[in-house]
Amino acid sequence: MPVEPDGPVLGPTLAGWLSARDETRAHLSTARPPVDEAWVQRLADLLATERSWQDQYTDLLALGSSRGKFPPSQR
Repeated sequence: MPVEPDGPVLGPTLAGWLSARDETRAHLSTARPPVDEAWVQRLADLLATERSWQDQYTDLLALGSSRGKFPPSQR
């Protein structure tokens, strides 16, 4: 994770997350029932990558909170 003198840089992590979302969206647009096992595996891998980037981004955002943790959703 790139670090600047003032702390971690959010931009590259956000860019990675958004790129992963775009790749997932593109893969979903190729779905034609019935989908095969390889298609489902690729989706699972894409979603895991997207979640990993999301977790990294929210962890970075949480560094600025009083508890150092991202707050739980109120929904």
